[in-house]
Amino acid sequence: MTGGTGFLGRRVSAALSDAGYDVSPIGSKFDLTIESIAHGVIESHQPDVVVHLAAVCGGIGANRSEPGRYFRKNIQMGVNVIDSARLTGVKSLIMCGTVCSYPRDCPAPFQEDDLWNGYPEETNAPYGIAKKALFEMLSAYRRQYGMKSVCLLPVNLYGPGDNFKLRSSHVIPALIRRFCEAVESGEQSVEVWGTGSATREFLHVDDAARAFVAAVEAEDHDEPINLGGGGEISIGSLAEMIADMCGYQGEIIWDTTQPDGQPRRSLDSSRAAEVLGWRPQVEFRQGLAETIGWWQSR
Repeated sequence: MTGGTGFLGRRVSAALSDAGYDVSPIGSKFDLTIESIAHGVIESHQPDVVVHLAAVCGGIGANRSEPGRYFRKNIQMGVNVIDSARLTGVKSLIMCGTVCSYPRDCPAPFQEDDLWNGYPEETNAPYGIAKKALFEMLSAYRRQYGMKSVCLLPVNLYGPGDNFKLRSSHVIPALIRRFCEAVESGEQSVEVWGTGSATREFLHVDDAARAFVAAVEAEDHDEPINLGGGGEISIGSLAEMIADMCGYQGEIIWDTTQPDGQPRRSLDSSRAAEVLGWRPQVEFRQGLAETIGWWQSR
């Protein structure tokens, strides 16, 4: 499993181990953008299945500042891992995609058939297009080489152990950290990017891990599969909810000079239910409380 020591990877590794699989997590010390390294890692382990989770990802600010890096590293890692899996006779490859691959103005909830119906939201298009190109690579490898694969497209993940770095974190850990620090320092105002009008859907990392176990057991499906958390919330409402749960009672100031990102983002997860027998289980407010508690007790 590439990305096996990351936020999602640790949970998927544990879930697969609990399900009886022998898992070899591959961490960031192996530079998978180098073809010989990617091939050497997979060849040395001789796995039946490769779960490709390794990615360079982050929030709007990180995507805007380093679009070339986000495209190059993600597509290089994916190409090298997929081709190395083919060359070593891997039975099936399970890949983690991204909701960022969907068109900017895709009608919500997004359906998998809409994936190619437009250009992604500009702030994270390089990352989303890199992942989408890898979907097509796996489709081509299925047709030419008979290589089995499953592509999962999760919405934004969250949960204990998430990335809370201010420069690269996604919206939930970023808000939790800023509101908690404001409470600790006694600040009476917190600035948040955008207008608060954009909507998002979130998936607890443990629910995502269960989906990857189901995908390993399914082995093959010729279309991407959405993984949504089951609810859509505006960033404004999310900020108010997190502020309240963190005990912050000051003012929230919206910096409308900064981008909102995609106007709406939620997924139709009916295919996951049909193909994988999967549905999210963690209630959103409960998951937020766990995540806030983890950060506060760090």
